[in-house]
Amino acid sequence: MHVDVWHEVGERNVGRAGLLLIGLIVLLAIFAPVLTPYSPRENTSTQAFSRPSTDHWLGTNDARQDIWTQLLYGARTSLSVGFGVALLSGFISVLVGGTAAIFGGLYDRFWMRIVDATIAIPDVVVIILVAAYLRPNVLLMILLLSALSWPGGARVIRAQTLTLKERMHVSAARTFGAGWSHLLFRHIVPDLAPVLVAIMIQDARRAVFMEAGLSFLGISDPSVMSWGKMMQYARVFTYLEVWKWWLLPTGLALSSTLIGLSFTGYALESALDPRLRDRDDHAEGGV
Repeated sequence: MHVDVWHEVGERNVGRAGLLLIGLIVLLAIFAPVLTPYSPRENTSTQAFSRPSTDHWLGTNDARQDIWTQLLYGARTSLSVGFGVALLSGFISVLVGGTAAIFGGLYDRFWMRIVDATIAIPDVVVIILVAAYLRPNVLLMILLLSALSWPGGARVIRAQTLTLKERMHVSAARTFGAGWSHLLFRHIVPDLAPVLVAIMIQDARRAVFMEAGLSFLGISDPSVMSWGKMMQYARVFTYLEVWKWWLLPTGLALSSTLIGLSFTGYALESALDPRLRDRDDHAEGGV
């Protein structure tokens, strides 16, 4: 009994910590124009590589740009990509995985082969090839990462839908002539909410990490501020003291976002999916 209580409290605290981190990053991104008087590309009157002060909370970089401002606007880019990929990839996963389970047959086999082929493709290689011919920007990054992220979620959604479509209320709706869209979005998707939330948070976490990594490699819109781009520039000046207030805060912001998404996903999945609670109870009982 005491083990169950402590386990539930631990999950609740992890979820609160995750939501707190994500909420803090979201608020900083939304209120960026209020929290700083500068723009991320503005050359201030302060000298380059100035130390943190009341005018520049994290100092300035080599171009006399305010690092705190760039950190705030970089959060907007990361969150836009993360949430955009989560929504688009989640929708595609539901549409493909759900319809494949509902229709079955040749349609199901076709999409599952597409899923297998897409999962086998190296993501970074595809994005680099596309960036070589198209100008990379935030919208293109969202579309590319979504196109490469949905197959895993579609496979999970399909497996769950195969079970859910045999339930009584879904069978009754089908008997009365309900179409596939009504069955999927009115009857099956509500029951898939725990799984879908976990998939979307996982896609968001992966997208934030991928966006930062690609920006670090230089595959991004040069006019858009990004945490990965900030770390790329800061790495050149690691021999100077500036890395302490340029590289470390940026890495901490990225790590906090990833940890917040991970904690939130874990807590929500455990709270919404009763099978995980049963699995944990059996594991504790065995111990």
